[in-house]
Amino acid sequence: MIFLQKSVLALMISGVINVATAADDLSLSPQLSSKNQSLELLSEKNAESSSTPLELIALAVKYEHAEGRPRDYEKAVNLYCRAAKVGNADAQYALGWMYANGRGVGRNDSVAAQLFTLAGEQGHQYAKEMLRFTHASAIPASLPTCMLPEKIADITKLNQTDEERKLAEIDLAATKEPLYLKGPIFNLVQKLAPIYEIDPGLALAVISVESGFNVNAKSPRNAQGLMQLIPETAQRFKVKNAFDAADNIKGGLAYLQWLLTFFKGNVSLVAAAYNAGEGAVQKYRGIPPYPETKDYVRKITRLYQKATHPYKAGQANALAF
Repeated sequence: MIFLQKSVLALMISGVINVATAADDLSLSPQLSSKNQSLELLSEKNAESSSTPLELIALAVKYEHAEGRPRDYEKAVNLYCRAAKVGNADAQYALGWMYANGRGVGRNDSVAAQLFTLAGEQGHQYAKEMLRFTHASAIPASLPTCMLPEKIADITKLNQTDEERKLAEIDLAATKEPLYLKGPIFNLVQKLAPIYEIDPGLALAVISVESGFNVNAKSPRNAQGLMQLIPETAQRFKVKNAFDAADNIKGGLAYLQWLLTFFKGNVSLVAAAYNAGEGAVQKYRGIPPYPETKDYVRKITRLYQKATHPYKAGQANALAF
């Protein structure tokens, strides 16, 4: 597997050496080194058409680091992506690295975080480590276009300029349902949401916007974990460990359930309250005029396109809105 040397990773994270220098110290396992040597016997054309993940990764490394051929980050991204699409953790990690550093693609920490998460769920040590230092934005991110089903990928490429193709991610509004990574977090939401009578789609939208599916996410305001619970909210809903995926999701679902009752199923008001607090929504009798909150509501409702959500009357211990 392709791994950064641990000491190099530590130095890179601390800023002692830069990303470009650190990336040049990638080391290959014996299996991958053997594949890399055998690749020398293949023509470039045959190698690029290979469907073997290890061969694709080995060739991508050559393009990324200009080993025996001109440096070409875009080709490296394409090759990593082909291997990542079939579930190779090394490729998912490497592609996340490219997105985290803007190599051959526009820098996108949210996409990087999702790729590191996907690799980390397969036990990739350095992907897990990089999640601690990847600051996912609040902008919902999907998988890179090259990892999507072909029909959906074709939609995203339609009428795009070359630059747009380079930076393209699937437009979630153009599909009937957003695409989320099918992994432990997705499965947890599917399992737990019905217990709280919450549509999994709403919970996934909140997780996507709040943390980009980063279990270890922590905001400057000390909001923590997947659903970004502040300590007061975590305590209110009996969350013992906000960085435990299941515990965090349970707390977030309980809070959503409470908000849905309080705001009588109005999804926009629930989203506004999740971001700014129910007190602010009460004060302004609607979505507060804060730019951050207005943008947050727009992102949630873009992902979850139902205006209302079923709720249980009489469960919120507060005055009806």
